[in-house]
Amino acid sequence: MDKPRIGYIGLGVMGGALARRLVREHKLTVFDLSPERCAAFAALGATVAASPAEVGAASDIVLTCLPTSAQVKEVIFGDNDGLIRGLQPGALIADQTSGATVATRAMAADLEKLGITLIDAPVSGGPQGADAGTIAIMVGGSAEQYARVAPVLSVISPNTAHVGPLGAGHTLKAVNNMMSAANRLLAFEAVGIAAANGLDPAIVVDMINKSSGRNSATLAVFPNNILTDNFEARFTMALMEKDVALAAELAGASFAHLTLTPLILRNYRMGIERFGRNGDIHEMLRFYEEAGGTKIAKKQP
Repeated sequence: MDKPRIGYIGLGVMGGALARRLVREHKLTVFDLSPERCAAFAALGATVAASPAEVGAASDIVLTCLPTSAQVKEVIFGDNDGLIRGLQPGALIADQTSGATVATRAMAADLEKLGITLIDAPVSGGPQGADAGTIAIMVGGSAEQYARVAPVLSVISPNTAHVGPLGAGHTLKAVNNMMSAANRLLAFEAVGIAAANGLDPAIVVDMINKSSGRNSATLAVFPNNILTDNFEARFTMALMEKDVALAAELAGASFAHLTLTPLILRNYRMGIERFGRNGDIHEMLRFYEEAGGTKIAKKQP
């Protein structure tokens, strides 16, 4: 059986890393607003399209990876050059954006009227995981839809799973990212408290990683970024705020008196106020350094 024709829209830090895995084994048609990113993929053998519509016309399956669901909607339904201007009935869109469950379901309902399928397939593991082929891919859709797209996604990573019906992937990604956001703040606060009381941050992190308090931030963020000169996470305050806000929306009124998510969201909104929407999420550590009158990160502003 011939391989399906694959398109990819959104070649940023994450989308680019995912698409680079695909271009190794598939004839890939790509689109991005950045000419530089497109040129880099042309050099890898991909065909660069002039619009999303052109990607659609050349593809049976299109993957998208954009900052928000609003941008996904514009790419799909854009008046003059949206994907639907090129896609044929029977085509499938797999959205790898960290998107909104409700918005995805609404778009899928509109696309179904055109004979086009939309599923969600967000990822977790960062650009490094995408480059290494170890990233987790969480797919929401029917069993039949998953079976159709799984061979394509497995080229990106074997760590791919059908997690439930349409929207389940976005739901799982939102709560995962909320936990990641919380773990980061909790680790910053814990090490900040210890440093303010005279302990060496490096020793604190080392011992926490041998104890019950360890998490992804103490195991990876501190040794790889905070305690080295490689401070940047390459993930913005605005993107983290968006992800936590999605989880807060999903939590709903039933968790109003239990959930920690609004508190996490409030903290990242403080980060946006202080460091800007494009500020790096590791800058949140500066609040704890200042409050404790200590220096924790090796790289200082």
